[in-house]
Parts: sequence; structure tokens; C-alpha cells
Amino acid sequence: MVVADLFVGEIATELLKTLFTISRKSYPCKSSAESLMASVNELMPIIEEIKYSGVELPFNRQFQLDALSRTLTEGLELSRKVSASNRWNVYKNLQLSRKMEKMQKKISTFINGPLQAHILADVHHMRFETTERFDKMEWSAKRLEERIGNLKIGLGGGGGAGAGGWVEEAVKRVEEERNWDGSFEHNFNLGLGIEEGKRKVKEMVFEKEIFNVVGICGIGGSGKTTLANEICRDDQVRRHFENRILFLTVSQSPNVEQLRAKIFGFITGADGMGNDLVPNRDFQFEWRIGARTLIVLDDVWSLKVLEQLIFKVAGCKTLVVSRFKFPTVFKATYNVELLRGDEAISLFCHSAFGKTSIPPAADSNLVKQIVDECKGLPLALKVIGASLRDQPEICWASAKKRLSKGEPICESHESKLLDRMAISTQFLSKKVRECFFDLGSFPEDKKIPLDVLINVWVEIHDLDDEEAFAILVELSDKNLLTLVRDARAGDKYSSYYEIGVMQHDVLRDLAIHLSSREDVNECKRLLMPRREEQLPREWERNADRPFNAQIVSIHTGEMKEMDWFRMDFPKAEVLVLNFSANEFFLPPFIDDMPRLRALVVINYSASNATIGNLSVFSNLANLKSLWLEKVSLSQLSEFTIPLKKIRKMSLILCKIHNSLEESVIDLSQKFPCLSELTIDHCEDLIQLPSSISRMQSLKSLSITNCHNLEKLPPYLGNLKSLQILRLSACPSLKMLPPCTSDLASLKFLDISQCVNLKALPEGIGKLSRLEKIDMRECLLVKLPYSAASLESFTRSNLRRGCFLVMEGFEEG
Repeated sequence: MVVADLFVGEIATELLKTLFTISRKSYPCKSSAESLMASVNELMPIIEEIKYSGVELPFNRQFQLDALSRTLTEGLELSRKVSASNRWNVYKNLQLSRKMEKMQKKISTFINGPLQAHILADVHHMRFETTERFDKMEWSAKRLEERIGNLKIGLGGGGGAGAGGWVEEAVKRVEEERNWDGSFEHNFNLGLGIEEGKRKVKEMVFEKEIFNVVGICGIGGSGKTTLANEICRDDQVRRHFENRILFLTVSQSPNVEQLRAKIFGFITGADGMGNDLVPNRDFQFEWRIGARTLIVLDDVWSLKVLEQLIFKVAGCKTLVVSRFKFPTVFKATYNVELLRGDEAISLFCHSAFGKTSIPPAADSNLVKQIVDECKGLPLALKVIGASLRDQPEICWASAKKRLSKGEPICESHESKLLDRMAISTQFLSKKVRECFFDLGSFPEDKKIPLDVLINVWVEIHDLDDEEAFAILVELSDKNLLTLVRDARAGDKYSSYYEIGVMQHDVLRDLAIHLSSREDVNECKRLLMPRREEQLPREWERNADRPFNAQIVSIHTGEMKEMDWFRMDFPKAEVLVLNFSANEFFLPPFIDDMPRLRALVVINYSASNATIGNLSVFSNLANLKSLWLEKVSLSQLSEFTIPLKKIRKMSLILCKIHNSLEESVIDLSQKFPCLSELTIDHCEDLIQLPSSISRMQSLKSLSITNCHNLEKLPPYLGNLKSLQILRLSACPSLKMLPPCTSDLASLKFLDISQCVNLKALPEGIGKLSRLEKIDMRECLLVKLPYSAASLESFTRSNLRRGCFLVMEGFEEG
């Protein structure tokens, strides 16, 4: 506030004492003093309320408080003159008496004018809103507890349906919290110093050509990205740049060429152009003045990378968010300040109690001591506060003792933050804590497909899908990860692929830090924290002994056969291969992983990678889950021995090259027990192989975003165990085979965005177990008449988006 409430209260109190003295001495201006004293008595309750309520007044009310403070100061000085005046100096006392009368009128004007009404109205309005919001939060938390206690399982199968009610309930809850909590968090943050940061950054961004590149800097978890997001959402900023704002996360292991292509395409309006068309970074563009563009580069770690991502184009501003300062590049910098005193307490209490102040029932000193140990770091305050929420006081005391043993947080030592952040995991159960540590197996700043994470947890921790998803929700509640959902997700038939997980890089570093404290050969997780061109030398030095890791995560560039060295993994159950390359030779040591149950292969480069050494799959007798992303499958014929235990297989963004044709591979023989098959964004998939029709154990078949898929197998109806059939976003698909009506176990059919599909099979009414059809954005002309006889089907389960429906149903 412009004038501190404390000083206003003290001035009024001192003035009141002096007026009492004047009255008792019966000065000639006694009547004026008593009248003035009465006015101040009326004013005191208002001042006291402002002083102790903690309510921030709007800016347009500040001038009234300034004027009131000046008036009270003048009254104080006047009363002191009256007190010091000689009682026999009649002329002077008369003058003072008149001034006292004017002062009384002046204060009465404040009291009887709009000031009191406006202040009281504002205070009442803000209190009402705050009470209402916290009531909603308490109600939401209570309802969530009831839901978690009564969640019902949907289907017992897989493909996301196994989570059933869990997916529906948790996703709805995340969305409710986002809709409600998002606006609250936004306003809450603005009250914690972010408004000042916004003002300063906007000044830098709005400056003309002098400030082409500006920066937001601060230590990890200090709120840099939050501030950058607020800048992007700001109405004034959006108007200034005409909504031409691009937000990109760079990270420690960026694909620079991909990022350059995105930026160049956004600036020129030629999105999707190849990397070869992006000019050299020193090239100066001739771009029309006035085409303002804002490029936000978040999480930048390297000057070399940053220099390649800056395009010197007239009208283009670049806002860089980093832990580091780049003085040779930045024309202006805003350093994010850590939270002070009351701000830190408010943020901590928001996470720990759902309030912005310390509740009366809490130990105020203990809370303040824990807040002090967080050293004003927003991420630490939020995570540690959430971890202590609803914990008994003994846990709080224990946390305070652990925190007090560490050194103060220093900007130059991230490990000191990690030591404090580790406290947030102490109150997790052992199984949940182990699942949190597993998150370090995936690259920073990448969305982790939920299907991958659930599969890993199911295989390595002996969980079922529902338990794994419950752990995910708990970690989300503790602010240890963030759930990210596709716009289409949200009910019990949602695929796990439609939901992802994001984790702050400091929390990922924490997971790696805590799971890598043992000897490299004894670690439960053998991880590469950052992408490197080759395997760590420490691994090679210790390769003469077995590695006892259960999870092995590798993050490299291109790897050839000679780049690997022999390693023995007798206990490995999960192998995650992250790479960015056009060619990748699978590690020969897969042969020495007899217990491997889950294999994840993800390529982060711009083009599909050719995979070598697929013959190693022949030795994976215990493999149950396989995820292949952005690779070429031209060599699937190297699968010579059936993988009899594999249950889930996902092919994402892959080049098929006719490798699934029956003449190349018989899927029913190679994967005899497969229950879930997902094929997504495989552009060259034209026809599903007929061998799929013989996969009798298949419960979930998802063929999505395959834009060239034209035909399904003619004997698809032989899949008697199939419960879920997703054919979303397959625009070239014109019809479903008539035998679709023979899928006796089918419960969910998704034909959304199949814009050329004009009708469903006439016998669709035979599907007695069908519960739901998703036809969003589908130009379906009509439903067959037989659909009216669907026993488990209701109008509410016909997703809107089609144009016409038969007479047996109301128009959708």
C-alpha cells in the first residue's frame, strides 16, 4: 500500500491521547478538541479494521487513504501546538480554536463522505469472496475424499478402460481444480509480487528496437515460468502483439533445428516448412514494420543454443526465461525476487492449509520456522507445504528439524535446494516414493505419455492399473507432477494416451538425486540425467561387474553397434531408450536382461529413425509391454520367435512400410496373448492386416490419427473378446465392415472425426453390450434402425457431433 496502515493507526492513537490532555486542561478550544476527539473515535474502528484485517485496497482507493493520513498528521501537529500554547495568550488560542474547528470539519468530511462507505464496501466484498472461495475449496476437498473412497472400476481390461471410473473421476477433478483453482491461483500470485514483475517485464517487452532480446532470470523454482505465462496471458500484451505469441520450452537437451524451424515458421507464417529452408542464424530478414511478434524461450541453459534461436527481425521480440544471465545477449533483464515474510507465509499456507494465513489451530511458530527454512523459494514453499498438509503436528516438528540441519538455500548451489525439496518425499509411502523416483527415467520438459508411466509402474511395482493411477493422483496432489490432458479425454473410456504427465525440472533433478546415492552397480535405477553422445564413462569403468538396477534409462544421440559395450543386467525389468537420431542400433546387452518386462523406445528427432538389431527381441521371453515411438518398422520380420507374454503394444508416429502385412508377419502368431494394440499417427498405414482378426485375446484396439487408413479387416468380427474399438481421426475410412456387428463384447466404439464415414453397419443393434458411441465431428448421415434396440445404450451416451440420427433416437 502507498501508506502503511501501521503508521496511520499510530498517528491516530497519538492524536487521541493529546486531545484527552487538552480537554482535561480546559483550554479555550476545549469544545473543539472534544468534538475532534469524538470524530477520531469514530474513525479509529475503521483504521483498526484496515490495520488488522490484512485486506489490500485497490489502487483507486489509495489516494483516499493518503489524504486521510495527511489530515491526521495535520491534526496531530495542531493538537501539539494547542497543548504548548500559553493559556493566557487569548489571541493565539482563538486562532488555534478556529483551526481545530476546521480540522474537525475536515475529518467529518472523510467520515460522512464516500470514504467510509467505499472502504467498508470493499472490505466486505473481498471478505465475502474469500470466504466463498475457501468454502468451495473445502467442499471440493471433501467431495474428492468421498470420491477417492468410492471410485468404481470400469472395465477390467486395459487400454485405459481398465482404469474406468478412476480416469473419469480424476480427470474431472483435475479440470474442476483447473477451472476453479486456476483463477484463484492467478489472482493469488498477483498478490504475491508477480504484478510488479509483470509491470517491469512489460516495460522491457514494449520498448522499441533497443530491447529486441530481454530476459527473466532467477534460481530454479522461483516462479520464472509462472511470470512468463502471465505475460503471455496479459490482455495488453496480446493486443500489442496481435496474439502473435509463441511459447517454446528449450530445456537442457534441445533439438535446436526443430526449434529454429518452429520459430522461423511462426515469424514468416510458413509453419511446417522443413529444416533445410531455415536460413543461417546470422541472416537478416526484411520484414514489414508493425508485424509484431513475441517469442518466449523458456528454460534456456546454454548461450550457444540461445544464439541459434534468436532471429533479428524488425518487430520481433524475444523473451528468454533462464536460471542464468546472458549479458552479451540480453538488452534488459528482470531478476525474479524470492518471496519475503508475509508473502512466503501466504503461499505456504495456501498449499498446507488451503488458506492465505496461519489458522488459529496451527502452531504459528512452527509454521514460521518451516517457512523460514524454505528461504522464500515458491516451488519449495508449495511442494513442502503440500507434503505436510493434513499431517499430525509431530510430522511438522520432524520436518522442521530436518530442514534446520541443512545449509541455507543459495542461488549457486541447486543441490541445496534438492536437499530441502527431499523433505517433500519423506511423508510419501514407500511405494509412492519409489514411483516418484521413477519419473527421473524420462527426459526433462517432455510430456510423459500416461500409458508408458502406468505400464512401467504396473510391471516393476506389482500394481494393477487402478492402483497405479491412484498413485499418480496422489503425486499430483502433492505438487510433485502435473497432469496434462488432451481436449478429448475425460470419461471412463479415455485412453491413457490422451493424458500425459509433466514434471518441473527441479523435481526431476530431485528424483534423480535421491535415487542415485548408492554405488553405480547397486543403484535401483541406472539413469542418464541428460542427453549425451555416448554412455557415461562411469558405467564403462564398472562394466566388469553386474549392474543390479531394475530400471535402466538411456538418453543419447545416434548409436551404432560399436558405440555400445557389454553390460550385465540380471535384475533389469524396465529399459527406457530415449534418443534423437535417424539411426539407432538397439543395445546388444538386451540379451543380458532375462527379466525385462517393459521396453520403451522413443525417438525425439524430427524424422523417423531406422532401428537396427531387432533380432534381440527374440530373447525377451518375459516382455509384457512394448512402446515404439517415431521409428521405422521395416524390419519387423526379424521377430523370429513369438513373444508369448506381451500384453500391450503401442506404435506411435511410426513408419509402417507394409511391415504389418500378413505376408511379412503374422501378428496372431508373433503376439498370441496381446490384449491391447495402439497405433497412432502412423501416416502410411493404409489397411489393417487380416491377421489381427485372429488375435482372440485382444480387448482393446485403437487406430487413431491414421489419416490414410482406408480399410479394416473383413473378419474383424472374429475378435470376440474386443471391448474397445477406437478409430478416431481416420478421415479416409469410408465404411466399417458388416462383421463389426459380430463384436459380441464391444462396449465402446469411437468413430469421431471420421469425416467420410457415412453410415454404421445395419446390424449394429446386435451389439447388446455396447454402451457408448463417440461420433464427435463426424458427418454420419444416420444410424441404422436396428440401433434403437441396443440394450445397454442410452441417448446420453451418444456423443454430440453427428448431423442426423434415425427416428428411434432424438436428434444429436
